[in-house]
Formats: sequence, structure tokens, C-alpha cells
Amino acid sequence: MSGPEGSSIKNVRLCVVAFLLRRDYMMSDEEYMKLAYDEALKARKIDEVPIGAIIVKEGQIIAKSYNQKETQKDVTAHAEMIAIQLACQKLGTWHLDNCVLYSTLEPCMMCSGAIIQSRISKVVYGARGQRWHGLSEYLKYHQFNHYPKVIAGILEKECCALITDYFKSKRKHS
Repeated sequence: MSGPEGSSIKNVRLCVVAFLLRRDYMMSDEEYMKLAYDEALKARKIDEVPIGAIIVKEGQIIAKSYNQKETQKDVTAHAEMIAIQLACQKLGTWHLDNCVLYSTLEPCMMCSGAIIQSRISKVVYGARGQRWHGLSEYLKYHQFNHYPKVIAGILEKECCALITDYFKSKRKHS
């Protein structure tokens, strides 16, 4: 099948691939959150609380992880903490300036401390923390030398449903 200038389907596909591989193409917060959600699904598969996180710098994913507290038998093995550690290793520094953290759940107090210490520039999360204080409360009531920009509620319904369904299934089997 050819167009008016002799182009073919093959050429159109090549153009689409070239567009997707462009370095200057920036995905939206929703697109990145979908990738964090995919990480959360990995946690659910291994019977962990389904929370996923990714870290992006200049449009490139530099770290991704999911909850592994039970698997690693480590209280600090939250998706965000593991992603921060991986990003620091990848960049060779603990300064994560100009990085964006995407998490399916509002980061807890522990993760909030690591976010502030690492100088992450922006945090985007899906579900709001309901049982414990999280990042929004932490930033509201304390003074720091660094405040990340925070965007809440991206894919909130999907992220909330994933966590709610996980705990409902756990109660059924208890």
C-alpha cells in the first residue's frame, strides 16, 4: 500500500519507531506511573504488598523496583528505597538532583527521608497513604533544606484498587 509520495506501511512503521526512540521525547506522568504500576504487579505476583516505583532522569528510566519486605526479610525494602539505592548506584552518587520518583503509593516517612536526603526533584504518586502519615504530612510539618515538587493522584483509582484487592484477598485466606 502506497501513499501519494510513494511511501509504504513499512516506512510509516519506521517513522513511528524512530519517533519512539527519540531522546527528546518525554513521556507523561501517567505513562511513567503505568510503568510503576507494572512494578507493583510484580510485587503482587510474589505475595508482597503491591507497590511499585521508578526513577526517571532526563526522560530515561534509571531505576525501577517493587516492594520486597517479606522476600528480603528487611523492613527497609520498600519499592522507593530500593529504587533510590539503584539510582544512586547507576549515577555513582547519592545526589539525585533532576530525578523524578514515581510511586504507586504515597511514600512513607522512611522513604520521605530518603527522598529529601537524596535531593529528588519531583515525586509523583498514585494512591494516598491512608493508614500512616506520608510524604505530604512530612513536608507540611517539618522544615528542610530541600523540598521536592509533589504531584498526587496519578492513576489513583487503579493504584488504590490494586492495594485494596490485595488486602481483601489476604483477609479471605486468613
